[in-house]
Amino acid sequence: MKPDIKLTPPGPLAVDILKRDSRVVSQSMVREYPLVLHHASDVNLWDVDGNRYLDFTAGIAVMNVGWNNPGVVRAVEEQAKLLSHGAFLDFCSEIPVKFAEKLTEFLPEGHNRVYFSNSGAECVEAALKLARYHTKRKYFISFYGGFHGRTYGALSLTASNVIQRKHFGPFLPVIHAPYAYPYRPFGLESATCDVDVIHYIKDQIFGTEVSPEEIAAIVVEPVQGEGGYIVPPLTFLKQLREICDEHDILLVADEVQSGCFRTGTFLASEHSGVKADIVCLSKAIGGGLPLGITVARDEIMTWPPGSHASTFGGNNLSCAAGLAVLEILQEQGFGEKVLDKGRYLLEGLHRLHERHDLIGDVRGIGLMCGIELVTNRETKEPARDERGRILRYAFEQGLTLLPAGASTIRFCPPLTIEKDDIATGLDILDRAFAKCEGI
Repeated sequence: MKPDIKLTPPGPLAVDILKRDSRVVSQSMVREYPLVLHHASDVNLWDVDGNRYLDFTAGIAVMNVGWNNPGVVRAVEEQAKLLSHGAFLDFCSEIPVKFAEKLTEFLPEGHNRVYFSNSGAECVEAALKLARYHTKRKYFISFYGGFHGRTYGALSLTASNVIQRKHFGPFLPVIHAPYAYPYRPFGLESATCDVDVIHYIKDQIFGTEVSPEEIAAIVVEPVQGEGGYIVPPLTFLKQLREICDEHDILLVADEVQSGCFRTGTFLASEHSGVKADIVCLSKAIGGGLPLGITVARDEIMTWPPGSHASTFGGNNLSCAAGLAVLEILQEQGFGEKVLDKGRYLLEGLHRLHERHDLIGDVRGIGLMCGIELVTNRETKEPARDERGRILRYAFEQGLTLLPAGASTIRFCPPLTIEKDDIATGLDILDRAFAKCEGI
């Protein structure tokens, strides 16, 4: 279904709501354009003025099974009639247990212990506390460009934009390393960008900053999200796994944005054949409801009663929604369809790369793809302003997109999207580039 823009957005109702928002709501969030939503269905969004948009954001990779998926809505409605808040902190109810049992079927063997929270940041916080408790060590390693949340522990790991950290320190003892970024390699060559990062950790961090025996965990996004939808070489996670095994360091995979078949496999780390010690899941796992999951092996998640908990963790509505999401993701061939549609999207993005000099790099796996915009392909100077104009023009034409990194446009549509919709979105994007470039 093609977008239907009746009024150039923002329309009068949207303008009024945005004015009210500015008077009473904290303005600490970033909104790329003035979209005020009214309702949604699958890959379509409607604003309060009646415009219909084609969505390439999935609510920041949350609505993997589509907006207002009927199965998820039905599960929430049925559960709401019985029990919404189960007080899982103090009492037990069956829905969270059923959800945890079902989730472990999707995970690598041995990942059989689930902790419930409410968001990506919270599940990362739980992973940090668990890693410290298990190892009795205090340091962490994470990566430049990484985003793990905005609560204090998660923010200590985050290093994607200084505005997120400014005036909030001091932070936990976290040491940042370069990420394996093929388009902007830390070393001299893209082909060795992962090896160069591993050498940096061994030679610089272990050699000059902190002994490996003091490091509790290395926390990594298998595909960097907010940092620019960066896909590292498949050998990168394997080499991190080897470092962790050598020094009894835990490997924590932050799959908050890359999980739930976003890359065509349930966990993005599966593409590398790597099994993390702790896995963080959120966003898509709740089907639009707040749900964070921290998963580990029995021998790691041994913290005693009272050591960590959450009032709303294991919320019955969220777990009912999550159970419905898992049932949809378990449908035959779901991952293969995501990979097929991802290839179709990447092929279209490569064609745009050939047509528009602003596009410096095309990358992605499954339906987690990005294009990095540059003012010059030789110098790779980020095209920040141009990206903003393209996002705004696409929005005005009925296509919702989001930025990532310094000058990347990310593509994370609902996984239910069809190829015709992908083609429609690419056509709008092509026109947006042409307008920006004055073609």
